[in-house]
Amino acid sequence: MRIVQVQFAPWDKVYNFSAAGLELATGDYVIVETEMGKELGKIISCQADKSGADKEIKPVLRKADFEDISGVKDNKRKDEALDYCREAIERLELPMKLIDAHFSLDGSRINFAFISDGRVDFRELVKELAARLGANIRLTQIGTRDEAKIAGDCGPCGRGLCCREFLCEFSSITSEMAETQQVVHRGSERISGMCGRLMCCLAYEYEGYKDLAGQLPPIGTKVNVDGTRGTVCGHHLLKQTVDVRIPAQKSDERDLTIEVDINRHKKNKTR
Repeated sequence: MRIVQVQFAPWDKVYNFSAAGLELATGDYVIVETEMGKELGKIISCQADKSGADKEIKPVLRKADFEDISGVKDNKRKDEALDYCREAIERLELPMKLIDAHFSLDGSRINFAFISDGRVDFRELVKELAARLGANIRLTQIGTRDEAKIAGDCGPCGRGLCCREFLCEFSSITSEMAETQQVVHRGSERISGMCGRLMCCLAYEYEGYKDLAGQLPPIGTKVNVDGTRGTVCGHHLLKQTVDVRIPAQKSDERDLTIEVDINRHKKNKTR
């Protein structure tokens, strides 16, 4: 069975559907049946179901046509809904920032996406929106990474944001990844993306840097350098060298730190 992953909004989850024998490709818009009714979604990826599990997956009903797409992506109607929602949020003094709105295929449901530092009591807002817009209203709290995916443009590398170009799901980016790649010293601003979180690209070469680090003696290891005993105090992963601190021989001298090529057994003095 061929599985397609469908997303209804850029900030929404990805859902699995059966291709049901249809000729579908990544980027196609399709009509699917959900618990809330029929929805227009975009195929994020296609893959064969290798699990072999006997599970029921709803099929894609059909490919979307021009009328389907233009009906849902009515920018004028969407802008009007967003403008009124922002006005109501400001009037009700709610601690939330509106990001986007998604209309169902028949227009009977509108899902507003927002960000907030905490939980928000938006019951009064939902009542006002339902009365004004004449639709079933849902509000979904999203994260700052989702906001960047919707509104972002270019990253510090000068290319389009990864989350807008090809990332379908966000993985956990940890400070350990930055430490392993020796970029922590650059400061949090230089290793953070537009969303304010650690950049997703820190995960791309993490395993490679871990392998390089594993080929060097751990910091604190006692080593011999030309017959002199010293302690490993730093790593240069890409050069595959280590800094070794040699204790001073006299009380009025300072410890000496030298860079040692572990693989070639060469050394260069450093200050």
